[in-house]
Amino acid sequence: MGRRLALTLAYLAYLLATAIGTERQKHHVQHGPCSYTFILPEVENCHPLKDFQVTNTLQRDSPPEDQPDTGQHKQGKAQKDRPSWQEKKLESLESAMENNTQWLQKLENFIQENVRSGMEEMKRTAVHTQTAAMLEMGTNLLSQSAEQTRKLTDVETQVLNQTSRLEIQLLEYSLFTNRLEKHILLQTQEISRLGDKNNFLEQRLLALEARYGKELQGLQSEKQQLQELLEKQSRLVSQLQGELGSSTHNSSVLQRQQAALTDTVQQLLAMVSNCNEISNTPKKETLHFKDCAAILRSGVTESGIYSIRLHNSTQTVKVFCDMKTRGGGWTVLQHRRNGSVDFHRGWRDYKMGFGEPHGEHWLGNDIIHKLTSSQEYSLHVQLKDRDGNEAYSHYDLFYINSEHRNYSLHAEGFSGTAGRTSSLTHTSTPFSTKDRDNDRCTCKCAQLASGGWWFEACGPSNLNGMYYPSSSNVVRYNGIKWYYWKGPNLMATMTTMMVRPASF
Repeated sequence: MGRRLALTLAYLAYLLATAIGTERQKHHVQHGPCSYTFILPEVENCHPLKDFQVTNTLQRDSPPEDQPDTGQHKQGKAQKDRPSWQEKKLESLESAMENNTQWLQKLENFIQENVRSGMEEMKRTAVHTQTAAMLEMGTNLLSQSAEQTRKLTDVETQVLNQTSRLEIQLLEYSLFTNRLEKHILLQTQEISRLGDKNNFLEQRLLALEARYGKELQGLQSEKQQLQELLEKQSRLVSQLQGELGSSTHNSSVLQRQQAALTDTVQQLLAMVSNCNEISNTPKKETLHFKDCAAILRSGVTESGIYSIRLHNSTQTVKVFCDMKTRGGGWTVLQHRRNGSVDFHRGWRDYKMGFGEPHGEHWLGNDIIHKLTSSQEYSLHVQLKDRDGNEAYSHYDLFYINSEHRNYSLHAEGFSGTAGRTSSLTHTSTPFSTKDRDNDRCTCKCAQLASGGWWFEACGPSNLNGMYYPSSSNVVRYNGIKWYYWKGPNLMATMTTMMVRPASF
């Protein structure tokens, strides 16, 4: 608006200058060495004042001519009384100046009257034009403002409607997600409970089968002994009958043999009764195994939970034994399958162990140290991703040091299908948890990557990270990781770490 007003004022100034500077008639007056120029008014449409008269005296360059003297007698007197030429010239100039002054005053009055009326008319015309232009511009601005306001109102209404719809959809999705999470949690708990019950029943069944198998083996051995005794008795009876038939004449010898035979039969009967009593009394022998490989060598071939006694210790530990993978005899150190157990724990939990051997668990760093330091053990890492693909990493020699050395890791002799390079950290890497940072990174890998592990500088592996369901497609760097097989985000559905003697 200010810019348009300035342009309007400039335009009015231009019109005024044009009106004032229009070429008028000019009058030049030459008076001796001086020259005067006057701008005459345009009197074509103007009526001159009554007392205004145009006279040519203003244009005279010399004094008025002397009127002729008719009387000769007066000439001499005029010659005597006539002033000098300079005086006449001075009078002429004074008269001309007076006439010019009067003419200029009248001209000034005339110009003032005409210019004032013209200026007033121009001002009125300019004011009217400016007012009309300003009103038109104001009307246009008001129309544009109203249109813009209406458009902004429409856009705001659309945005509010869209925002409301999005908020309602987000609320619905949130409610649905909460219900789905609760349902999944209940299903997971139910599956875990059924799995625990199934494992317990399997263990009881295996124990009963082992017990009945041992009893059956004892009965079969006792039956075989009785059969051998009966066969021996039959041979003796046949021999006695032959001897009786061939030596009937020696009745005394026969009687003695019969007495001996009777004693032998009585002894046999006593032995049979004694065997029956022994077979009815269950044999109880307490056997102690140092690992699952020893249990497998004892004749047990079914995977399950068994008790082992650590080397040079009276401590008994329940472990899960894998009797099927690559010949069996594996003692399981770590197992994950459904995310039912939280692995983001502190140093003490990882030291003592947590979880249940039949489900997700960590055996405990103290137990792993005592087990792997008793003799040379090999490590087997079994992996399975969400697509059902399985792979493994095998290490010929594996053990961890004591708590005094932060359970530092030692692993040698890598082979397997889970990558061309080992994803396990380097030898002598200490163990770290969220409350005891032993890694070589300032970022605290146990907090960043979650869980407890041999992180080094956050490293290429972490089987104790967050367990994310297989349906998740978001890449998360704090999940289960075995880098040289599946990159930074494994999306594993099962992991197992287990050991057995290297000489198995």
